Amino acid sequence: MMRDDDIASSGAAAAALAERRRWLLNRRAFLGGTAAGLGALGLAGCSGTDTLLLAEARQVYGPMPDEKFPIPAADISRMDPKFYRRVVQYETKEAPGTIVVDPGKFHVYRIEGDGAATRYGANVGRDGFLWHGDAYVGRKSEWATWTPPKEMIKRQPEAAKYARGMPGGLDNPLGARTLHLYQNGAYTLYTIYASSDPETIGSGITSGCVGLLSQDMIHLYARTPVKTKVVVLPA
Repeated sequence: MMRDDDIASSGAAAAALAERRRWLLNRRAFLGGTAAGLGALGLAGCSGTDTLLLAEARQVYGPMPDEKFPIPAADISRMDPKFYRRVVQYETKEAPGTIVVDPGKFHVYRIEGDGAATRYGANVGRDGFLWHGDAYVGRKSEWATWTPPKEMIKRQPEAAKYARGMPGGLDNPLGARTLHLYQNGAYTLYTIYASSDPETIGSGITSGCVGLLSQDMIHLYARTPVKTKVVVLPA
């Protein structure tokens, strides 16, 4: 027969175990590499201001010292938590693997199938530079050389010094990874690229390209083969 203090002790232990299991579920949900793992957190609608979520986000957006040019941790305090990477419900007729850009919401989705997608926060084209339509990934680059187009040099003469190309590196506008978008066999000059500036996520600042934080771009790049379909929605 259990005494009252044994019952209390047992109850406390059970509560502690339940709390531990809840914590582990949240942790695995945020950090897990599978859609099922991330979806458990994303589909639950966890509060972006939750202390645990913030702590885990700091790990996801932590430093990447093994890169060719080591990437520092992103200061996510300068980014709205709704732009943290997560898996969400997303109904679409597009095939798994397709990338969908929603410039109106500053989000990029990688379709996972079964009504789910990995969602990333993004920066997009500023007014006058937004576009929409279907494209595909024609090529991929790591630490690409950036060459400003003639139209940009005309608008921004200070870019002329890079007319022959700016080598890859942390200061290069294309960042660590780039997906080059094509239509009908021709390069559109638009890209999905890696940004090192958290404060730009959720804003329209580019000449039509789409930027993800470096950690998110590396994550998407690794899962995106050449010829992947890209759908850019109207803003």
